[in-house]
Amino acid sequence: MAHPISAFQAAYISIEVLIALVSVPGNILVIWAVKMNQALRDATFCFIASLAVADVAVGALVIPLAIIINIGPQTEFYTCLMVACPVLILTESSILALLAIAVDRYLRVKIPVRYKSMVTPRRAAVAIACCWIVSFLVGLTPMFGWNNLNKMRRTQELNGSHTEFVITCQFETVISMEYMVYFNFFVWVLPPLLLMLLIYLEVFNLIRKQLNKKVSSSSNDPQKYYGKELKIAKSLALVLFLFALSWLPLHVLNCITLFCPSCQTPHILTYIAIFLTHGNSAMNPIVYAFRIKKFRTAFLQIWNQYFCCKTNKNATSTTMAETGN
Repeated sequence: MAHPISAFQAAYISIEVLIALVSVPGNILVIWAVKMNQALRDATFCFIASLAVADVAVGALVIPLAIIINIGPQTEFYTCLMVACPVLILTESSILALLAIAVDRYLRVKIPVRYKSMVTPRRAAVAIACCWIVSFLVGLTPMFGWNNLNKMRRTQELNGSHTEFVITCQFETVISMEYMVYFNFFVWVLPPLLLMLLIYLEVFNLIRKQLNKKVSSSSNDPQKYYGKELKIAKSLALVLFLFALSWLPLHVLNCITLFCPSCQTPHILTYIAIFLTHGNSAMNPIVYAFRIKKFRTAFLQIWNQYFCCKTNKNATSTTMAETGN
């Protein structure tokens, strides 16, 4: 028999559903914009679309699975493990997509003349495929053996229990904290975040040098190019900052759990950290809409073309065409 859902669990589920209802449509809109707008077809926006795919999956897959884990059903060990692993895959995919975006922005300002010949659509597609392959390998590592199965079996043997091995499905029950801290955080989360920080600092440094160099120049084209790059780099650095702000608290709590077993972490802090990680998936489309003009234009075009009243479609489409020219 399933346990009745408490008022606290009902509140948790309601917030998670609200996050999913914002995240899924918003990120589908991002993917749609990249697909239909020729101005959003370069490598950076393809990497952004890959990030949006991961964010859609968070809303459509991870949040429902998180709700199941919160309820704590009785399952077999590997069934629970399969429920817990998708969030690890998608987190790593988001980090690698952000890293690819950072490297792409660096190349745009470091070698602007050779950029298009080096960063081709084919190479961008290969990079995206590699990011997803690595994400699956990192996220599915617990399925390959780095999990709590042996620990739980030893506990069961010590208790003298010989019943069928069924557990209450919880994330920390099946996922090893050693894996989460030493492998996931210290290898695949923290170093990429620090590397991205250094890359963006160098991007801003290169852009400022170019802008200062061209102040006295008679040509305005380089200044216009680097001015546009500065705006986009600031927006994408904001996306990175929000990602770090959303995910680091949960990883810090994992470190406390591993290194200080006697420390009692308030459950409310854990839930806030979980909400931050899931809510991050809903933040990016908002940043794109307010900070990146190409996305804002594409979003308005989609709204006017597919969702506005038919009587206004022709007029708005004409207006959008004129502004695009």
